Amino acid sequence: MTRPLRFTALVLLGLAAPARAAPEPPLSSLTLVGPPTPIFRASRDACDGADVPDASARAFREPGGAVALFGMHYRNRALRGPDLDHLRLDCAIVLESGEKSDPALYDDRSWITATWTEDGRAVAALLHHEYQANEHPGRCRAKTYMACWYNTLTAAASADGGRSFTRASPPAVMAAAPFRQEVDQGRHRGFFNPSNIVAQGRYRYVLASTTGWERPGSDQAGGVCLFRTETPADPTSWRAWTGTGFTAAFPDPYRAGAPRPATCKPVAPFPTPVGAVVRHRGSGAFIAVFMAKAADAFPQPGFYWTSSRDLLTWDTPRLLLAGPTLYDDPCGAAGGLIAYPSLLDPAAEGRNFDDVGDRALLTYVTLRNEGCDITSDRDLVRRPLAIRVWP
Repeated sequence: MTRPLRFTALVLLGLAAPARAAPEPPLSSLTLVGPPTPIFRASRDACDGADVPDASARAFREPGGAVALFGMHYRNRALRGPDLDHLRLDCAIVLESGEKSDPALYDDRSWITATWTEDGRAVAALLHHEYQANEHPGRCRAKTYMACWYNTLTAAASADGGRSFTRASPPAVMAAAPFRQEVDQGRHRGFFNPSNIVAQGRYRYVLASTTGWERPGSDQAGGVCLFRTETPADPTSWRAWTGTGFTAAFPDPYRAGAPRPATCKPVAPFPTPVGAVVRHRGSGAFIAVFMAKAADAFPQPGFYWTSSRDLLTWDTPRLLLAGPTLYDDPCGAAGGLIAYPSLLDPAAEGRNFDDVGDRALLTYVTLRNEGCDITSDRDLVRRPLAIRVWP
């Protein structure tokens, strides 16, 4: 690697303070029970300079039982192997980013950040799409990445087990801000960083973040919103929780306008995007992990977890792994940073690894820095952990 890559698919530094979590006692306990083991090392395993882990790991089983895992950069490739213990990067690009200047095409830079499949062959993917207007002359009044960053959750589909993905035309938008990219420049805007998709009954759920906005009669608070659908293959079918029901839709502002934009009600206690949410097989409880910097309810920077019975009410977050994250100042992080946590159980019963037992793997990224610069020298690692859920 010869240059640092922008640590994109990550930040929501302007989120509102999370609402109060549910009272004690805790619903679950997570305990790390082993050291980190590398899955992928950019310095050793990359196909080219774009191969760095840059999102939380998402995995599914192909029809024959082999595993495909996503979580790389905007030149999307997959790690593949017979199981989670034997993964290697496949150099075939499954989804390229077009870096196109027309924001209505939603083909600037895209990361595969959530997948769902029923049979291992037909795969629906949610994309974290960044329109980086600062890279396109005349598209932004400012010159910096953050001031010009407009983000949308879009979709792609695969018919060959994730070996290749295609986008619909016109683009398929799952969640967009109710205005176009030139509006409110000066800060990053839109919907960001979906969690993995988790099943409960006939519904599929995903947690996604938004920076929020102000519009007459429909101000959207920043935070993490819960979406659900019965048909993940239809990206327009996702609806977000409003506080009374799953009715909020966020269509493509380049093709559909709403006189009064919908809003979602953020769920507590997330100050940042959710890295992963899984269902505990023995109890039915949900466990979510995320990264946070030291502030307010988070005494140390690192990875935290929280638990819920219904995906709406979560207990007080607790520290799982301490360490400076991508939300912290790299200048003081002599040992590097950690980011993008996920939970994967090699013995998951679901094809999409959305369930865990009493053991699982905390999967995350370590990033090396040189002084105040975050480099592209990154590893994807995993650590075994024990899970206990109280009745």
